Amino acid sequence: MAMQANEIEALIKAALPDAGIKIDDLAGDGDHYAATVVSEQFRGLSRVRQHQIVYAALRGRMGGELHALALTTSVPE
Repeated sequence: MAMQANEIEALIKAALPDAGIKIDDLAGDGDHYAATVVSEQFRGLSRVRQHQIVYAALRGRMGGELHALALTTSVPE
């Protein structure tokens, strides 16, 4: 079963309340998304750690309900 963009955003927002989040459905199938997440909580963390935080927020849905997520993370400018 595919996930909706608003579900992905809600899960990330629950873990990173200050985050600015942009979700794009890349294929129109609800399985392939790109997400841009900007959060002060990422400051000082490696890109790998930033991505781990976002993937953890998805609570195991990667590979199941959510097939692919191209992820871009950063801190606010």
